[in-house]
Amino acid sequence: MSTSLGMPADPTLSHRAIENLIARYAELVDDGDFAGLGILLADATFTGVGEPVSGREAIEKMFQDTLIVYADGTPRTQHVTTNVAIEVDEQAGTAVSRSYVTVLQALPGFPLQTIAAGRYHDRFERREGQWRFVERRVRINLIGDVSRHAHQAAAQR
Repeated sequence: MSTSLGMPADPTLSHRAIENLIARYAELVDDGDFAGLGILLADATFTGVGEPVSGREAIEKMFQDTLIVYADGTPRTQHVTTNVAIEVDEQAGTAVSRSYVTVLQALPGFPLQTIAAGRYHDRFERREGQWRFVERRVRINLIGDVSRHAHQAAAQR
């Protein structure tokens, strides 16, 4: 793809923009900013443990209904995203990525520990010059004690 000046687009800029979207997702979850997640994923379909969810309001509600939020307004987690591999098709304005996620949590009486680990599989599109999520698929392979993280897990406790 070329810029409006006819210069070739810099693929490094696309990779950086996509890395920033991946990092922003982790920040928003850990901040308990579910409205922000709805905005970030407004053009995307999110697939986790339940049925796929699409659209800003539905994604925001899914996070509100799923995650436990504490007095500080956060789920008391830290999502660590590693092994990020991004493939960009500049001509088509599309990209895919794969990454690992490790979720840590700590609370009074619940020492810092890994509560989940898995993979993200993402698709992105460039629209109006901006990269956006169009799909996030989460596959958790290793599950620890999520009873203080997810409402359904807490109910089964």
